Amino acid sequence: MSIQTSNTLHPLIYQPSFEVPEEGEAEIITELLQSLKHISEVTFNDSGHATRSVHAKSHGLLRGEMQVLDNLPQILAQGIFAVPRSYAIVMRLSTVPGDMLDDSVSTPRGMAVKVVGVEGERLDGSAGDVTQDFVFVNGGPGFSAAGARDFSNALKLLAPTTNKAPGLKKALSAVLRGTEKVIEAFGGESATIISMGGHPETHILGETFFSKTPVLFGPYMAKICIAPVSANLTELAGTELNVNGKPNGLRDAVIDFFKDNIAEWEVRVQLCTDLASMPVEDASVAWPEDLSPYLPVARIIVQPQLAWSESRSKAVDDNMSFNPWHGIAAHRPIGSIMRARKAAYDMSSKFRAAHNGLQMKEPGNLDNFPE
Repeated sequence: MSIQTSNTLHPLIYQPSFEVPEEGEAEIITELLQSLKHISEVTFNDSGHATRSVHAKSHGLLRGEMQVLDNLPQILAQGIFAVPRSYAIVMRLSTVPGDMLDDSVSTPRGMAVKVVGVEGERLDGSAGDVTQDFVFVNGGPGFSAAGARDFSNALKLLAPTTNKAPGLKKALSAVLRGTEKVIEAFGGESATIISMGGHPETHILGETFFSKTPVLFGPYMAKICIAPVSANLTELAGTELNVNGKPNGLRDAVIDFFKDNIAEWEVRVQLCTDLASMPVEDASVAWPEDLSPYLPVARIIVQPQLAWSESRSKAVDDNMSFNPWHGIAAHRPIGSIMRARKAAYDMSSKFRAAHNGLQMKEPGNLDNFPE
């Protein structure tokens, strides 16, 4: 089947009936929160400082600009992409665990983007704010869990391992990376092995990041990805990065890159055109790109800067949260995983604020962002 373009796509109009909660979803979310709170409590008791339940360790904290493309067709000119304009953004690069591990424990990578200066009808809980958050993970368009139940079950297994035997985790990660290489040599991939520490030791700036879960896109539904497009980023895709003996090797690499490099990413959206092959409630299903390709809607440009510092960590890691429910109604999260995330992000943010004696506040601008 040939790839369709925006001129031939016929995206579905969202209907509330498309969202069907899992049986016992409220109880599942309660269990999920218990696992996440356990991770937060263990890491706080260990360090005296509250961090995120997941994606605790940042590797890059960047200020940039998102430029909405000119002349987008109607189906793409939605929400914050409705008119060509420029937004200030904060970008946070991270890895998945809730504990601060050496980078030789190689796990999936995340990217969170906070768009500042956004107008429009707000989602509940973000009234008065002018931000729109998006969260992404690398490793392909499908999520590791189908819905809230699978997500909760996975966290139940991971939560008890928080901050236990870091030396053993490094040794296990080396074994798992070797196992994953064998699997990939035969054309496969194991999400479980990758998530447990078997992620290839590659440069984080060469990754493509996926929302993996859908959001509203005006009247439509979409998944979003951010892909590197400048040559200095694309040449890093799959490039090995030896971080052995370098506890913060990923961060060091990001800092080194942005000393004198400009980086550009493309923001792309994939519109839902067929609910059977592009389910809203099963996040583990990658939507077929031959039915609906990822299409560009904006460019992200990041100028040379100090990509990580203690002052930036205090401003972003401690004082900001990245939550897809911080945003406008035109990009409301949908589906089981996203409904679970609403409570999870809220709990994690409140835990950090209370234990660190801080007040979370969405920025109105980036005038005071640490340089």
